[in-house]
Amino acid sequence: MSNLTTIARPYAKAAFELAVEKGTLESWNDMLFFAGHVASNEQASSALAGMPTATAQAELFIQLCAEQLNEQGQNLVKVMAENGRLTALPDVAELFAEFKAEYDKEIEVDVISATPLVAAQQESLVAALEKRFARKVKLNCSEDASVVGGLIIRSGDTVIDGTIRGKLSRLATTLQS
Repeated sequence: MSNLTTIARPYAKAAFELAVEKGTLESWNDMLFFAGHVASNEQASSALAGMPTATAQAELFIQLCAEQLNEQGQNLVKVMAENGRLTALPDVAELFAEFKAEYDKEIEVDVISATPLVAAQQESLVAALEKRFARKVKLNCSEDASVVGGLIIRSGDTVIDGTIRGKLSRLATTLQS
């Protein structure tokens, strides 16, 4: 996340609370994801910067998003434009997605292995991780030839190094102490 996180948090929180109240989490998530991409687009940013007033910025942004924004999404854009905060929309979208994942008790887990994991391995890994984290797990699998054997699992601040290199390193540390 960028340095606009502090600015984006109240907008994301307000949007999230409204979405929970109205039962529209998925549509808000989609709206903010799209609006965040529009706000981070260089051409759109240049066009918005050339607008003389906040109202003109909001109108142009709403036109760029077309029917991707509902009335409440348009209101959010107008308020953010009035406060000169449209550049924080990508961070608003990211924070909203985090709030939603926390609400849905979901967690994204990055898994790095030397070779691709087959479906059965992924399923057993998901089951074990769901038990450990007490949440629904979404795996993001990738391969890295430098991983000699085993897996590296990352989720937020948690890192589980089950590689041979990691085990040897821990053994060496234990033997040295």
